[in-house]
Amino acid sequence: MVRMIRYKRASIKDELEQILQLQQNNLPEIVSEEIKKTEGFVTVHHDFNILNKMNEACPHIIATSDDKVVGYTLCMHPKFGNEIEVLRPMFAEIKQTLGPDEKYIVMGQVCVDKAYRRRGIFRNLYKYMLEQIKPEFHCIITEVDSENTRSLEAHYAVGFELISRYQADGHNWELIRLC
Repeated sequence: MVRMIRYKRASIKDELEQILQLQQNNLPEIVSEEIKKTEGFVTVHHDFNILNKMNEACPHIIATSDDKVVGYTLCMHPKFGNEIEVLRPMFAEIKQTLGPDEKYIVMGQVCVDKAYRRRGIFRNLYKYMLEQIKPEFHCIITEVDSENTRSLEAHYAVGFELISRYQADGHNWELIRLC
């Protein structure tokens, strides 16, 4: 039986804890090499404290089915640019590449539960996020590890455009934007 998917802003502790569990299940050290190639992976491991602070500044976007979080896009206000070490180079690249008047929110991570993939949730998370961030922000910016080809294909398919390519921490990154 196909369950209805609901899109909303994360608002309670249980939703944030479910985000962390879904994230944990999709870290590169957890998923197989085959899954990394065909399904993708998430790079950053957040703790509850930072995830909650980010949510207070700009609530995360979640997809739910029967109150279960089955997908998410994390909203990261630019003021968090120094909070997560692995993301500092991305914020430096944004600052170097974009003008000072660019009003953007960083999508800190996207993930869809394996059992719910290929149902349009990825696309709808971004559609809902873009609607929710306006008028405060004009664009969503994120980066994708160049080795995460599945994620790159999915992002370009929903309309993201390349801003720049750069290297940091031994990885090649593509900085992309959706407006």
